[in-house]
Order: sequence, then structure tokens, then C-alpha cells
Amino acid sequence: MKNYKNILNRFVIGLLIFISSNLLHAKDYVTSTLVDNLSYPWSIAFLPNKDMLITEKTGSLRLIKNGKLLEKKITGLPKIYAQGQGGLLEVILDPNFASNKKLYLSYSSGTRNKNTLQVISAKLDQLSLNEVSVILTVSPTRDTPHHYGGRMAFLPDGTLLVTSGEGFNFREQAQQLDSMLGKILRINTDGSIPKNNPFVGYKDVKAEIYSYGHRNPQAILVAKDGVVWQHEHGPKGGDELNVISAGLNYGWPAITYGIDYSGAIISPYTKAEGMQQPITYWVPSIAPSGMTEYQGDIFPQWKGNLFVSALAERSVHRLSLESGKVIAEEIILTELDSRIRDIRTGPDGHLYVLTDSSQGAVIKLSPAE
Repeated sequence: MKNYKNILNRFVIGLLIFISSNLLHAKDYVTSTLVDNLSYPWSIAFLPNKDMLITEKTGSLRLIKNGKLLEKKITGLPKIYAQGQGGLLEVILDPNFASNKKLYLSYSSGTRNKNTLQVISAKLDQLSLNEVSVILTVSPTRDTPHHYGGRMAFLPDGTLLVTSGEGFNFREQAQQLDSMLGKILRINTDGSIPKNNPFVGYKDVKAEIYSYGHRNPQAILVAKDGVVWQHEHGPKGGDELNVISAGLNYGWPAITYGIDYSGAIISPYTKAEGMQQPITYWVPSIAPSGMTEYQGDIFPQWKGNLFVSALAERSVHRLSLESGKVIAEEIILTELDSRIRDIRTGPDGHLYVLTDSSQGAVIKLSPAE
């Protein structure tokens, strides 16, 4: 009986430790508006001095300096096709930005009948971009202003991952290796193709392809332990969170947990040999947007958690992970009642979110007193 009580006590203590170290509820954080009056803000990048770069989907790159949004916009951007879901998308700093001042921007370019996703490299000098160079042009072009993807992340070896959507009306191309649509692409920062990409040397295959079978990948990150996390929009239902590995097929549209917006069946299959299963998926759709892995110190209960922002659900999902699986999920920030486009961990340990509207804002999460 004594041993039983000891086991029970240890179980209760362990449970309390787990709860206190993994769960932080809405009452334990506060939000504040850092800046507002942004035109559909899409992405955040933190400069070494803790200032912020913000992309506006409508085609502007903005600087928040000392907590204030500068009225003057950064010049030197390429011509941007800002229609539908397209426009100026991600901004990401070079791993050596402190010394080389290089950054990378993804955006949609072209015309209504012939447009695509492009990525440029550039040097930031005060409020202007110099030495602008196109390092990726997704092919083929399409005639839809939807599903561009456009998120980016650096691997530890310095190569750049770029997500590419399947253009909405071209979903079959997600399975075709002669197309960059519906893929995750991997390039060097000068636009060349890494020699160890999984499809280098294959005939009639785009050598930039890192993984395929994606719909509209809206976030990608490389975690502290090196795992590549990605999420993507499903159709009506079937938003996915995936772990990405080189050369693998993630199934769209051959397998899916969603249906077409009309109610029609896209595929009768949710699983197939040779196609990867998501780590988790959402039905109904939440329309996932940004994502961050929290590794700050001011919210110790959240360390190692993934945070996924959502447009349709107007929320953020906090995911607790263990051995590569989601073991708990909490929905927060519904009180904002806003479409949330991006979420990032700042160098100060706070979380920052972007609200998606013509009067978008940067919202800061801080611990409650």
C-alpha cells in the first residue's frame, strides 16, 4: 500500500509539473498594439538592433524603428503584381545580415494572364534596397492570382527553402516533377541549385525541387533541433502540419482530408503508399498562415512549442510537441477577433502577430503581471 501511495504521489506531482510547464492560458498573457495602419501586413523580420521590417501585401516594405512605424517606405522594390492572394510576401534576413546587409523577398510578378512567384536578394542601405537580383522564378507561369506560397527558411547549411503554391487551378501539377508548382524548393542564395538536391540529374525534372505534393504552403521553419516544419492550406478542410524531408511526396491532390469548396470529392483517399501523412490536420479548415517555434525565456511554459496563426479561425494554435507528435493543442488570441497573418518570436522573447486587414497591426504578447 505504501508503494502504491508513493507511485500515486509521484504521478500527481509529475502531472502538476507537466501542467505548469506546458500550459499557459489566455489570462496569463496580455496584448498591446505596437503599430497599426498597415496595409495587409504579411511578414516580419527582426533586424540586429531589434527594429523590424514589415512587408505589406499591397506592395510596400516598411521599417519600424524604435517602436514607431516610419512614414517613408523602403525604396528599390521590383515591380509587384498585387492581386488576389499575390503581392509582396515574405522578408527574411541572410544568416550573415549583420555583416553583409543582405535580405530576401518573395513576391508575385507578371500580369493577370501570366504571373508567378519570384524571389530577390538585395542589400539594405538605410531606407533603400541596392544590388537587387532575381534568384528564383517559379515555372510555369499561371493565370490565377491565388496560392503562391512564398514562405522561406534557411537550412543550417545556408541554403534557402522556398514554398511554392500550386496556383489553385493547377493542382495536378503538385505531383508533376517538371513543374515548380505545389513544391518546396531549395536554392543557394545566388540562385544556383545545390548539388545535393534530391532530384539533381533526373531528366525532365526541376532540380530546385526539395519536396512535392503540396497545395498552398503558408509557413515553413527550421526548428532548434533541425526538424523542418511546414503547414499548408487544405481545400474545404484538411489543412496540414508536416515534417519535411528531402525528396518526399506529401500527397496533394492524390490524398487529402478535405473536399472541394463545391462539396465535390477531390480524392477518395486519405492515405497512399509512398505519400507522407501529416503530423496533424484540421477539419474544418482554420486557414493556417504564419508559424514560429518559441525558444524565448519570458514564457518558459511555452519553450519548444509551435505557434500557428490562422486566418479563417481568427486565432493562434499553440502546439505542445513530444517525439515529433502533437500531444496538446490550445487556441489563443480569439479575443482579437482578427484574421492573423503571421506570428514570430522576437529577439526580446515576446511573440508578435500581424493582423490581416487594410488597417493591419503589429500586436505584441507579453506575460501578464
